Amino acid sequence: MLKDESVGFVPTMGALHQGHLALIRQAVQENTHVYVSIYVNPTQFGVSEDFDSYPNTLNDDLEQLRSLTGRFWNDDSVGQITAVFTPTTRHMYPGLKPSSEIDGQGSFVTITPLSSVLEGASRPVFFRGVATVCMKLFNIVQPDNVYFGQKDVQQTYVIRRMVNDFHLNTRVRVVPTVRDIDGLAKSSRNAYLGRRRRKVATVLVRALRAVRAAFLDAHTERDVLLGAAHKVFEDELQRQEALPPHARCMFEVDYLSLVDPLRFTEVENVEPKHGAILSGAIKMLPIEKPQEDEDLGTGGGNLPVRLIDNLRLEQITSMLQRTRSSSSDTP
Repeated sequence: MLKDESVGFVPTMGALHQGHLALIRQAVQENTHVYVSIYVNPTQFGVSEDFDSYPNTLNDDLEQLRSLTGRFWNDDSVGQITAVFTPTTRHMYPGLKPSSEIDGQGSFVTITPLSSVLEGASRPVFFRGVATVCMKLFNIVQPDNVYFGQKDVQQTYVIRRMVNDFHLNTRVRVVPTVRDIDGLAKSSRNAYLGRRRRKVATVLVRALRAVRAAFLDAHTERDVLLGAAHKVFEDELQRQEALPPHARCMFEVDYLSLVDPLRFTEVENVEPKHGAILSGAIKMLPIEKPQEDEDLGTGGGNLPVRLIDNLRLEQITSMLQRTRSSSSDTP
């Protein structure tokens, strides 16, 4: 690598969507070379999770990357996608066969207590697997910058903690969440939803936005803010329960969280100077009674689909402060 050159790295599990492409576009703006990895890491899936059914779209992924590479090729103002790394599990785990058991044997990276709450509480081996595979990938690629999406906000905190604690010579860059027009955050797991569940799945972002509305109405108390989200969930569940099985779509709320953005610990009141991170997770339950020729998504509507999302309330705080400042300047 020449003195003025840099490597940006975008680790993915494939099933690429516009969220992944946004990470790559950001990386080529900030680096001369961009490496993309595609590897579905088994150690971040629990024993009863969806590893075996996770979308495998390698050919389509490579075609998307070829198309994106062509757009950058004649633009001297940006970097280039230099390599796509598609390792096998034998390459990534050359010793013991990787384990998804909580007490499984193997060489793992654990970041506690950060990896034990929220997503970590629901998926006990998830962040152990993420940290382990990222450590391996960072060691192989040796990137100057690594790119992750804001949608997986807790993951970004785990990776930053790992980079700092292990003195890794890379910088973690976080790119804003990419959403569809209905507000649903882009995710590879959206392919499982189908039309009926996708329509109801927007309840998560609607709940988070209800909290934002309450915050903009000058509420900072945890109970009030999260209460606004619970109201959205309860209203949608009542609507679905009133429908017949062939028309409804049920879901469960896994968690709602309001944490300090520095310590990632739960807060009772949002301090304007610090703000907070609001996050949530829901599980879309299998379709009870499919209709003939219904779009059920990958898996035929038989698999539960877990969705996560978040909003950074500190951004809203800044907007609120600017609004108040403008108001105070008005005669």
